[in-house]
Amino acid sequence: MPIFSEMHRGKFYISVIKQFFDRLTASVLLILLSPLLLIIGLILALHFLKTPIFIHKRVGKGERIFSLFKFRTMKTDFDESSITSLGKFMRSISVDELPQLLNVIKGDMSFVGPRPLLIEYLDFYNTEEKKRHEVLPGITGWAQVNGRNAIDWEKRMSLDIEYVDNISFGWDIKILGKTIMALLRRDMTSYQKGKTIKFSDYASKR
Repeated sequence: MPIFSEMHRGKFYISVIKQFFDRLTASVLLILLSPLLLIIGLILALHFLKTPIFIHKRVGKGERIFSLFKFRTMKTDFDESSITSLGKFMRSISVDELPQLLNVIKGDMSFVGPRPLLIEYLDFYNTEEKKRHEVLPGITGWAQVNGRNAIDWEKRMSLDIEYVDNISFGWDIKILGKTIMALLRRDMTSYQKGKTIKFSDYASKR
């Protein structure tokens, strides 16, 4: 009975409490940050001479495909070599992720969870790695606060699965706290010099 109760509490937290507070918090933040978002959007529209929002298809919970929103950082979509100085700065402080508040409100994402990856990776996950799709993907996650793109795919996947297997309110708070500290230190940048290894390239060689 204690084990059943613990499992029940975990499921209740994930399906009810977590989603409720995610959407409530995202809605409040979107209202409070709306002036800033409008200013950023205007600057980007003038900088790139195109829509400031970049929309990319990603894989979410249950392997459902959804549209992920980000602020534009590249002159040409999907071409990392076209990232501008402004784009690099935005990534260094993770401002480009702010439009994902809309994804949280829509129920596509959570504040904390495995980062949503490319559709093209779907055929390369092993049975264990597929567990990352049992929960909503997150704006930040356990892998993000433990190295992000600086760690290899094996470690990133391991951290994602560790989170899925042990998800709890306390762990979410811990990850959010680490995320805030990392942002203050500006070490959460997703931009790195050189070509980032795709998961499909890594998985096809193992």
